[in-house]
Amino acid sequence: MNTSKNQSLPLIGWREYLALPTLGVTKIKAKIDTGAKTSALHAFNVKIVEKDNQNIVEFEIHPIQKDNQTSIFTTAPLLEYRTVKNSGGIAETRPVIETKIILGNISWAIALTLTNRDSMGFRMLLGRDAVKNRFLVDTGNSFLHHSIT
Repeated sequence: MNTSKNQSLPLIGWREYLALPTLGVTKIKAKIDTGAKTSALHAFNVKIVEKDNQNIVEFEIHPIQKDNQTSIFTTAPLLEYRTVKNSGGIAETRPVIETKIILGNISWAIALTLTNRDSMGFRMLLGRDAVKNRFLVDTGNSFLHHSIT
């Protein structure tokens, strides 16, 4: 039997509800995507503005799947631009922000790329960099953490 230190990590399902409190998102359904290195958040009307000698990203989020009416306007400091391959394998250069995330009773900071995910099934992907050394993913289950209301 192979024993690992990772066996003490909490389990999450292949999709979970989480919160992004610094962005004003109290609940968003995310797909846990270990095939994606970086996490991605649906964003539109993305603008880079300069405030106090710092680049700030202004953007809107549709936090509810299949709902294009409910939107949240928010801002975050721009960390960098990162080139990532989208689901079609095409390279895109996206703005990257860092934000606090809450999944169940665990909170930590992650990097998020911003991209338009209107045509995708999930408004957010939680990539492997965000879950590495924090969780084990149970691909046969969903919504194992229900503490977000």
